[in-house]
Amino acid sequence: MGLPTARDPALSTVDCGTYSHKPRQSTWENTAQQCSQLLSSKSEFSPHESSRRDAGMIFHNPLQLSRSMLSAVGAKVSLHHPERIPANCRLIVVSNHRSLLDAPLLMAAMNRPVRFACHYYMSRVPLLREMVSAMGAFPLDAPQNRQKQFFRQSLEILQSRQIVGIFPEGAHPMVQVKAANQLSPFHRGFAHLALRAPVHDLAILPVAIAPTEEERHHLAPLKLFSLFDPSEPLFNCGGWHSAIIYRRVQLFFGSPLWIDEDLQQQYRGRHGGPLAQKITQLCWDQIADLMPQGCD
Repeated sequence: MGLPTARDPALSTVDCGTYSHKPRQSTWENTAQQCSQLLSSKSEFSPHESSRRDAGMIFHNPLQLSRSMLSAVGAKVSLHHPERIPANCRLIVVSNHRSLLDAPLLMAAMNRPVRFACHYYMSRVPLLREMVSAMGAFPLDAPQNRQKQFFRQSLEILQSRQIVGIFPEGAHPMVQVKAANQLSPFHRGFAHLALRAPVHDLAILPVAIAPTEEERHHLAPLKLFSLFDPSEPLFNCGGWHSAIIYRRVQLFFGSPLWIDEDLQQQYRGRHGGPLAQKITQLCWDQIADLMPQGCD
């Protein structure tokens, strides 16, 4: 199996409708209050003894929580090329990233739970910590242990045939928000993971999140986040951590990149670094190619 480098010319669209059963929220404060209520609702959470000490109550179904969060903000979602989502294989989902809603948005769109890698500080900040735990995300470790822990946890997830989700831009676009159709450079960790993983039937699925209507709010001062994660240089800047709320957003599924034994064998040879860079660039190119279709 080869690496697809071009998208199909035809565009199929599925309108997901509006994830809303309530009047539309007009402020970030109301949205945050609803999300907090979702995370603390005893009717939707159940005790899980192994995790309660760290994360409180654990949501029965991250997919259900994802839909509830999108409903709380009244997001209208449209899908393009959902037929490209591979079935019955191990999968790494990579996407651009600018909002706390990106993980629940991708889960709801794919109709599958996805185990997302999230930044270290999200496992330290109250409410964010409970949210990522309830979503089934696995936080990255402190910098000195980050790479080793990321590969270990991701491999365990792939071997159990769960989906791994990665935002290869890192935390930068969440903290210093750019225009919706601007991509930051991708870290190559997901490509090294795919090429190193001792599993079969593995694909990387690039997905472009393209908001056409959004609201930008302030979550908290960056200096406050530095108290929870002093190792993050982004928090040494002035200003606020943004909170982007999608009102209308489109998801464009790219062509999956299949990782076969030949590629993994090449990676184990002299060309490992360049091959990981090529796969990273292919994913970046696909997402960049898809994004202008949805962003104004």
